Amino acid sequence: MTVRRVLCLLPLVLVAVAAWRHRSVLADGLQQLTTARWPWLLAAAGATCLTWVAAACTRQGAVVERLPGGRLLATQFAAGAANHILPSGLGASAVNLRFMTVCGLPLARSSAALALYLLAESVGRVALLGAALLAFPGALRLGALLPDGAAGPLLLTAGVVLAVAVVVPALVGRLRRAVVSFLRTALGEARAVHARPSRALALWGGSLAFPALQAAGLVLVGRSLGLGIPAAHMAVAYLAATVAVALVPTPGGLGTVEAALVVALVAAGGPAATATAVVLAYRVVTVWLPMLPAP
Repeated sequence: MTVRRVLCLLPLVLVAVAAWRHRSVLADGLQQLTTARWPWLLAAAGATCLTWVAAACTRQGAVVERLPGGRLLATQFAAGAANHILPSGLGASAVNLRFMTVCGLPLARSSAALALYLLAESVGRVALLGAALLAFPGALRLGALLPDGAAGPLLLTAGVVLAVAVVVPALVGRLRRAVVSFLRTALGEARAVHARPSRALALWGGSLAFPALQAAGLVLVGRSLGLGIPAAHMAVAYLAATVAVALVPTPGGLGTVEAALVVALVAAGGPAATATAVVLAYRVVTVWLPMLPAP
């Protein structure tokens, strides 16, 4: 437990150190927040509300049974609040797992539906990023995102993690049986869902709409502060930053998402101070304002 807490706090400490080192840029960004145009910020808040609808559609598409629509939508709002307390999406997963079991789904099928949702959301985000990079190859200066020599260690780390995830279940008999049983249930659930076109459309349509709406929110906030970057480039910067920090275990991506977004927007051609102001305003609209009614 102590090691887990240290791993969760370490990225926050590193971000705090980086913020102190670049405090002048951060101060300029805070000052620029006063120039934000409110109609664009209200539109960004509307896009944020629509992300809960997209998440609800994806959750419904992951199960065959009809879930109560109003309660499902409210659960996504509660899941978003819980996600800012626990790291790496654990809060949202716990809330939705509880909701599905209360609705009468067995725990095994609820877990399989949760895994299908996470897979669809990840595939949708990466697919959007790939399509955007193909359509706008000059949107990001990748050299500004990755220091010289960083690609090799990153690929090596990803390979080690993947190897451990495959080898450990294969060597431990009890764990292997549990994984095989879960995969059998998950595959059965996926086949049942894709046998119904309405469920498949909700699953994959919602998984694409969710990151697209999040990116649209950042674009709208950028417009409110006059960030001189094309809308498509801002969207690419958002997708690249969120994909890059997806495995960093901080609550709600606190600190890591902000840092990655600023770096990505600067890599897309934006001034550092304005990019900082945009990211701060975006996080206020998408994270802190929705937290106010959460208690």
